[in-house]
Amino acid sequence: MSVSEWREYTVKELVDLKMLDKPLDGNHGGMHPKSSDYVTSGIPFIMANDLKDGKVDYDCCNFITEKQAKTLKKGFAKPGDVLLTHKATMGRTAIVDDSYPYIVLTPQVTYYRVLKGIDNKYLKYYFDSKDFQELLFNWAGTGSTRAYLGITEQLKLPIILPPLPEQKAIAATLSALDDMIELNNQINKTLEEMAQAIFKSWFVDFEPFKDGEFEESELGLIPKGWRVGCIGDYVKVKSGFAFKSSWWETSGVPVIKIKEIDNYTINFGDVSYVSEDKAALAKDFRVNGGDLLIAMTGATIGKFAIVPKMPSFAVVNQRVGKFFLGDNPLEKLGFIYCILKQDNVYKEIVSRGEGSAQPNISPSGIESIKIVLPPERLINEYNQLVMKFFKMIIENTAENALLICLRDTLLPKLMSGEIRVPVEEVV
Repeated sequence: MSVSEWREYTVKELVDLKMLDKPLDGNHGGMHPKSSDYVTSGIPFIMANDLKDGKVDYDCCNFITEKQAKTLKKGFAKPGDVLLTHKATMGRTAIVDDSYPYIVLTPQVTYYRVLKGIDNKYLKYYFDSKDFQELLFNWAGTGSTRAYLGITEQLKLPIILPPLPEQKAIAATLSALDDMIELNNQINKTLEEMAQAIFKSWFVDFEPFKDGEFEESELGLIPKGWRVGCIGDYVKVKSGFAFKSSWWETSGVPVIKIKEIDNYTINFGDVSYVSEDKAALAKDFRVNGGDLLIAMTGATIGKFAIVPKMPSFAVVNQRVGKFFLGDNPLEKLGFIYCILKQDNVYKEIVSRGEGSAQPNISPSGIESIKIVLPPERLINEYNQLVMKFFKMIIENTAENALLICLRDTLLPKLMSGEIRVPVEEVV
């Protein structure tokens, strides 16, 4: 079949309307529960920000009891349903996996249960395509203060479909890349957990040193010879360079801003750029693979990320803090990374940033946070032990950036039929 014979449908024609709790008004979330309704486990309550990298992030979402879920009356999505955010944080997608029998959605998220003969993965990737995303934002009126596209209008959105076998072939091609990305993410998670486990054993539980003497400190009992210091005793922090918005270019040297710090890595998918002469003004804020950055302002305050390997270098914008770890940051990265992962340290950063309309912490505010400091030889020994873990994490993250670029380049070409996938290749 030629591309010219692919058919155009509306979303309404592709989904099971019987799933709606109310005609054309029920496949998005219902009333938002109160914060007092949240529990440590139960039924996931999914908000728009819980859709990350094409998946539902169960590690960061809130939970409610099954009893509370039933009072919300609608917004119950099941495994296989395609999710789409349609308000404020627009255009995020995911497919509900089988981790839970069902999940409950915020009113900002719509779920679609496709009809027989429609591949749900294909629909999800179609929602991800640049053309659909632009259409979604245009229909939502993104020039308004708060973009929104109701379910009635969502169901009118056009979708171009090849026959089902080719839908599956396209979805399988893109899924193969996503599977490779997910494998790298899982490897990175395991490596980080190993580094964290060693850190906790040595520097929190003091397991290798329990036969020695301990002494009281303001942070509790610590091995004799250790001391209470602060983050600044180990590493200095500086806020990035104040680039002017009028300097932004479409290419050149990438500038890392607060919004690029996401999920412990840097999202280069939507960065701004400056010319090399402007980047030269920020020579102290050049970063490359292994450097560590932290958000110092706004809702993401305290979030930090390792810079992945890059062909060249990037520079850091103001309100993003750079930890000055030296010419070979990997030699000092492990200890400070695991320090920042401690709940008490993160909470201290957040609490110091409160008290104003825009949360904000200074470099000195970060440096002055008190921590337990072991002897330097132990810190060096730990850093040497976990260096190979973080080196692999950085390399895997860089590989993922290439895979994401390949996937995002292929996606519109596959959806338009510019590139065709032989159906017989699909198992």
